[in-house]
Amino acid sequence: MKDWTPIRERYLRDSLPVRLGGLAANLSRINSFAAHEASCEVVESLIAESKFFIEWTAREAQIDAAAELVDMQVQLARWQRNWAGIWADPARRNDVAKQSSAWSKRVLDLSGLVPAIES
Repeated sequence: MKDWTPIRERYLRDSLPVRLGGLAANLSRINSFAAHEASCEVVESLIAESKFFIEWTAREAQIDAAAELVDMQVQLARWQRNWAGIWADPARRNDVAKQSSAWSKRVLDLSGLVPAIES
């Protein structure tokens, strides 16, 4: 089992917006790597890391943002639990990619690191 302590210590040194930006980047990586069949273990690792990022961040977020993050964490745990079946099915893997991309955009929005673009 991986020792998450050094990663946690490093992650918590950053401000909340930067941590949310890191989570958004991880979610974007899930989207990107899901397109490559040989990346199963990489995506699985990113899912695990993203769950920890949420755990270490949600308690400091505003209540509505924290609730959204926890909902994401629950879905990540569901994916993790059914990972072999999801990865074997291209349609389900594509669903994971799409959802991760949408979450990445939402978490980046929550971070406030990128100003909203008005349409």
